[in-house]
Amino acid sequence: MDSSKNSLMNAGLAIGGVLLFFVAMSSLFGMQTTVAQIVNGLDKGAAYALIALGLTLIFGTLGVVNFAHGALFMLGAFVTVMLNDMMTWGFVPEGAETQSVGGFSFGGPKETPYIEHWFGETTGQLIAGWSVPLSLIIAVPIMILIGVAMERGLIKYFYKRPHADQILVTFGLAIILQEIVKYNFGAMSIQAPEPDSLRGAMDLGVLLGFDEGAIRYPYWRLIYFGFAALVVTAVFAFLQFTTFGMVIRAGMADRETVGLLGINVDRRFTLMFGLAAAIAGVAGVMYNPIVPPNYHMGMDFLVISFVVVVVGGMGSLPGAVLAGLLLGVLESFASMQVVLETLPGTNQIVIYLAAIIILLTRPRGLMGRKGVMED
Repeated sequence: MDSSKNSLMNAGLAIGGVLLFFVAMSSLFGMQTTVAQIVNGLDKGAAYALIALGLTLIFGTLGVVNFAHGALFMLGAFVTVMLNDMMTWGFVPEGAETQSVGGFSFGGPKETPYIEHWFGETTGQLIAGWSVPLSLIIAVPIMILIGVAMERGLIKYFYKRPHADQILVTFGLAIILQEIVKYNFGAMSIQAPEPDSLRGAMDLGVLLGFDEGAIRYPYWRLIYFGFAALVVTAVFAFLQFTTFGMVIRAGMADRETVGLLGINVDRRFTLMFGLAAAIAGVAGVMYNPIVPPNYHMGMDFLVISFVVVVVGGMGSLPGAVLAGLLLGVLESFASMQVVLETLPGTNQIVIYLAAIIILLTRPRGLMGRKGVMED
């Protein structure tokens, strides 16, 4: 009963804080600008939320502070890069003529991509153009296997070790994965674009009752936010309404008691590690057209995602999602030109300032649970 009351109180305080923030920003910048910045911050906030959700799943089930989780986000992005590159693989047909322009030959005969040879030119080009969404099909099993291999091959040996040891070993693993990607794909960013039919922007201003053209938002960013909402809903539904999820939640609360009931908790927690890796991976896949992936993007997102987890409350899945969205929106406001002219560099530190203020007033975070990381 006390736990339910605390959860309701935390949720009420969080909602009240969001409303207060909205009112304050509206009075400072105006309603139209406020709505525009909130929308602008949703896609990055959604990425923070997905990565933080996976981090919280791992910490809540296994008690492991996983500093390699950002690398999983990066690996998911490069699954798309790899598939996009595979779409260009081809062969030189027999009798193919050498390419020429204005009578000058160059480059040898033109290759025909295998995808066009198998499905026809029109269908093959259409499939290649949808490489980002199609990457989800192969990214999920690949990331689950990577996650399970990480947990069985390394992480399980550090369950009972101090959190400092866990941080060191997983941070080292992240660097190794980062360097492997750098060696194979290079140091430059490589983008896999969104499908042609999903390029462009939607006029949200008209839909929200503002002037025409006041708020234009790229279709893919809207898709990313919708995708993130779908993943979060699916994870919560899985944990809440399935027998597997109920066992996981029970194990998070009291692992020893669940084990005494004859349930193989370790196997289920290994699968949860794989699920967390898949969440980070698909977040990286769909983020591809927004920010071209590079070998260090995992580290870029990792630090902020850990801040998100702490601000939301260690072990709190709703807190991780809420904090991710809030800090993404806050970063959007701090990136406004008028703010940067007044306080240069604010966009680089605003998330950490917000974390300091929140943790000073609520040491357990927005929706943190009693006893988590307090021993």
